[in-house]
Amino acid sequence: MAASKKKTDASARIADNKKAAYNYFFEERFEAGMVLEGWEIKALREGKAQLTDGYVVIRNGELFVLGCQINPLKSASTHVNPDSVRTKKLLMHKAEIRRLIGKVEQKGYTLVPLNLHWKAGKVKCDIALAKGKAEHDKRDTIKDREGKREVERAMKSRNR
Repeated sequence: MAASKKKTDASARIADNKKAAYNYFFEERFEAGMVLEGWEIKALREGKAQLTDGYVVIRNGELFVLGCQINPLKSASTHVNPDSVRTKKLLMHKAEIRRLIGKVEQKGYTLVPLNLHWKAGKVKCDIALAKGKAEHDKRDTIKDREGKREVERAMKSRNR
């Protein structure tokens, strides 16, 4: 029975948007399904996705992710014309979308994709209601990160 372990959360991850935490403060996080084509699923199984430049827009009461790049495999079918930066629809409950629309219309809020992951055989996209960081906030983030590295180095050299 031990051989049939389920995948852990870390192995279920497909792609992360690491720049998002640097550029934004996250207010709330949501999980949304994605409408994908067959070649995109195959490419995601191989980890051929990038979210770095992605962002979420609201059109006609529906959510779409733009800038999420899924690179097609070389072995893609000949009768399919893959578009790596195709606009992908996100699936959420209508009540949640209405609530998000109200929040996004407030000054300074935006929707940012955080990561793509597998959940019960389906691809899910974590999105966040975020507020942009000012330049000094970004400098504080860098300062905190470097401070943590210094502490880790000191602890590591102390343990030797």
